[in-house]
Amino acid sequence: MTKAPTDSRLLLLGPQDNVYVLRAPLNAGATIDLAGVPVRVPRDLSIGHKLARCAIATGQQVIKYGAPIGRASRDIVLGEHVHVHNLASDYTPSYALNGEPT
Repeated sequence: MTKAPTDSRLLLLGPQDNVYVLRAPLNAGATIDLAGVPVRVPRDLSIGHKLARCAIATGQQVIKYGAPIGRASRDIVLGEHVHVHNLASDYTPSYALNGEPT
């Protein structure tokens, strides 16, 4: 796990979490600092979205608020947006745009 971020737009809700939560919107092309590692944001993201605090392997639990919120449905790299395209709930079905369960 990486050290605390230096970017004040990120919030770590629990010390064991492997995602940060956005405290402020990020615009596409912005660069954020994740413990000394510059990460470029590829698309606009709004408050409340999650970014990977570290690399998260396929099948690994995603931890937020100190609790698992699902599993990575594919490998997720440091600083990547964590959302329905790469996170599957352990509790409710997730659906792709084509209507198929993930």
